[in-house]
Amino acid sequence: MEKDTKNKIEFMVVCISEFARRYKLTLQQAFRYLNNWKGLAFLEEFYDVEHLLSIEDAVDDLTVVCKKNEGMLA
Repeated sequence: MEKDTKNKIEFMVVCISEFARRYKLTLQQAFRYLNNWKGLAFLEEFYDVEHLLSIEDAVDDLTVVCKKNEGMLA
């Protein structure tokens, strides 16, 4: 696996974990929510910018993106 791909996967796993922690979800629930409401697609598309931010900022951004796509958390 290429280093860039590995880094992207690790970043996404951390973001999912922190999202789950913030909203008191299981990892599976957080993954499904982020996948359903376009949060994971956002992270993949904007990884080059998001990985430079704090994890807290990335989770904030995920919250905004999902909310704009009619996600009901937060």
